[in-house]
Amino acid sequence: MQSHPNVRAVQDALDAAQARNGSDAPATVRLLPDAVHTAAAAAEALGVDVGAIANSLVFDADGAPLLVLTSGAHRVDTTGLATRLGITRLRRATPQFVKEHTGQVIGGVAPLGHPQPLRTLVDNTLDKYDEIWAAGGVPQAVFPTTYAELLRITGGTPTDVA
Repeated sequence: MQSHPNVRAVQDALDAAQARNGSDAPATVRLLPDAVHTAAAAAEALGVDVGAIANSLVFDADGAPLLVLTSGAHRVDTTGLATRLGITRLRRATPQFVKEHTGQVIGGVAPLGHPQPLRTLVDNTLDKYDEIWAAGGVPQAVFPTTYAELLRITGGTPTDVA
């Protein structure tokens, strides 16, 4: 699985960005024994609080992709977020839309390693964790990072998303 093209793309993007984890070591994609399609499953597999999981949610924002990296502890308020961003229609993207814009499948979408950079919002509540975990390109892959690093490596905008 480490040789999966999506995992390689994510690790290459992490390396190119010189991404760090919560211990200030290089961020490295880690493969779990089983797929973790939800924040709760990822938190359980990693032995961390569900809020320390950075869910990568892709939305269709008036036809353009919008990546929202949100804490696994809560849901995105799409109505409030759309209003704040001036988006007419913000809805969960279809699996085909996600794959088209990220090259990855729902449940494994990473914050980076996509064919083209995506407009990215980062949930500001992730800042309360010393280390957070994000998907690594496939449902079995994750990597550790920090809130500051997640902002830096994605070019994301800190946002109240709930």
